[in-house]
Amino acid sequence: MHFIKYNDLKATTIKDAIKNWEDENKESASEATNICLQFQWPPIEKMDNNLSVLTKCEKLSLSTNMIEKINGLAALRNLKILSLGRNYIKAFTGLEPLADTLEELWISYNFIEKMKGVLGMRKLKVLHMSNNNVKEWAEVNKLAEMESLKDFLFVGNPLYDCLDESVWRSDCIRKLPKLVILDGVPIIRD
Repeated sequence: MHFIKYNDLKATTIKDAIKNWEDENKESASEATNICLQFQWPPIEKMDNNLSVLTKCEKLSLSTNMIEKINGLAALRNLKILSLGRNYIKAFTGLEPLADTLEELWISYNFIEKMKGVLGMRKLKVLHMSNNNVKEWAEVNKLAEMESLKDFLFVGNPLYDCLDESVWRSDCIRKLPKLVILDGVPIIRD
């Protein structure tokens, strides 16, 4: 019996993942508005300019891969929802081309410590970033400058884990007054 070790497998490229999606869905990715490239085997390790064919894409999922850096999004002018959960992403760098379109970013279960890069997202309403590595209030405080942010999921970050839940919730609601939903629970203000 012969076993293939993961190290012997080459990562799935964006180009191959898109081709596989097209074969499975019997349509052109360049015309599609919803593209799901999650759970690739072997996993995708790099986002690259092959994403540029997805010009009509409004929702893109690359969750549950092994992506380390956000890249290749410049041509995705219609992208509203980006799902990058369960990867190896350490920073929001690379989102800049989506500053005027992105409304939802799902990036839980990664390794993000700093908010730099997400702050320029002018239309972002939903930021789900549970189970990352944010340790400092200073980073959460930066989100106050995001006028459109309404829904923030943060459970499982070191900052959240070291506080009593009620203290976290009351402090976060005070620091981010525009929020409507925090950690999946609607905010009721007096």
